[in-house]
Amino acid sequence: MAAAGAPAPQDAQSFIARYRAERPDDVLVVAGPVSADQEITAVAAALEREGRAPLLVFERVEGLATDAPVPVATNLFGSRERIAHWFGVAPAQLHEAYQARSRRACPPREVAAGPVTEVVHDGGKGDVDLARLVPMLRHFESDRAPYVTNAVIVAEHPDTGAGNMSYHRSMLHAPDALATSLHSRGDLWRLLQLAAERGRPLPVAMVVGMHPLVMLAASARLPFGADEREVAGGLLGAPLEVVRTPKHGIRVPAGAEYVLEGVIDPAARADEGPFGEFTGYSSNRSTNNLLQVQTVLHRARPMLIDVLGGNAAEHLNLARIPRESEMVEKIRARFPSVTALHYPNSGTHFHAYVALKPMRDGEARQVMLGLLGWDPYLKTVIAVDADVDVTRDEQVLWALATHFQPHRDLMVIDGLPGSALDPSASGAGTTSRMGLDATRGKDFDGVLAKISVQALERARQILGRS
Repeated sequence: MAAAGAPAPQDAQSFIARYRAERPDDVLVVAGPVSADQEITAVAAALEREGRAPLLVFERVEGLATDAPVPVATNLFGSRERIAHWFGVAPAQLHEAYQARSRRACPPREVAAGPVTEVVHDGGKGDVDLARLVPMLRHFESDRAPYVTNAVIVAEHPDTGAGNMSYHRSMLHAPDALATSLHSRGDLWRLLQLAAERGRPLPVAMVVGMHPLVMLAASARLPFGADEREVAGGLLGAPLEVVRTPKHGIRVPAGAEYVLEGVIDPAARADEGPFGEFTGYSSNRSTNNLLQVQTVLHRARPMLIDVLGGNAAEHLNLARIPRESEMVEKIRARFPSVTALHYPNSGTHFHAYVALKPMRDGEARQVMLGLLGWDPYLKTVIAVDADVDVTRDEQVLWALATHFQPHRDLMVIDGLPGSALDPSASGAGTTSRMGLDATRGKDFDGVLAKISVQALERARQILGRS
């Protein structure tokens, strides 16, 4: 599904339909009824225990309060092989492919209308009831309420117009309001502080359901003032088509399923959480912000594009692939000896494995310090030799068991800012960071046990494999 030829539709439903036609074996359609209360999460978790991660489509979801039935698609990002296919590459080339496309960022193209403008509800006319208009799922028993997990908030700088897209979990607070958290305290938080300094609320638009490549762009980590909508154009291979919201004129993807336009008042508060976060724990650490919804736009026949919560592979991949791609490019540019970088699902966002061919003593430490300094989420980096497959936990742990001496190869740095959602971090969100040098080193005394090529070939013959 690489971007080539005639411009492809920029909406999620067209994308999913095309993918179903191309790779039907990688899509599981559940036609029978499922509950909106945890059953979708349970199905995905059961499949994951079997080593399966298909794109999931649920045609009948019961318990949604919406006026009309809404199908649900989820786990789009549950497989790295699938994401790599969208870029037309093998999984090992995903980072490079992502960076190559993101560097072709281009300004969005404004259009008069799109799928998301098919139906418009005006809160000024008493026409906004979020429980009736916007489907929400309960993902975990411990969640405070049903949530929108795929909630991308778009805001624009009041002076430059530069946009920001970022994910923020959101739950129903009132018929026309959502409680949300800006705990990452990224660019949206900075725009909210700027609005507070000027004594006004921040106009925003929450987008629910976009083309998957636009969803990836919303996870990109960009400098303040850079625009994820431009990155989306690079990933798509064509400018992102946008429409302006009715009240505040915010440019949002024209192919979206839902858009909720409104304001966040810097002084307003609404209790939010707990919610099952990427750590695998339910977190009630929240900024408790309130999004007052003034307008709702949606397709005539919308689909809920869900993102699995908790430490599901989908949640981790969606947030991590843009970050990993950036880190791979940075670390290889500074340290050509680096051969591979991997963030394992087992470490949520907090662990990274880096493989390298050290050219001099101490280089592994320098590489680890670079990663720990550049990536604000990382707590632990393990460095291994280039012949260790960093995509396999068992190989990294074997290198740690046989190459690492704690008194010599461990370094710890304390008192650094970390993720507010790390349950082990301090209340202020500070954490310590650790590097473990599991490269062999110049004084390593060991010869790798190997089986000869002839014996391996004979084994294939014995087992009847070519």
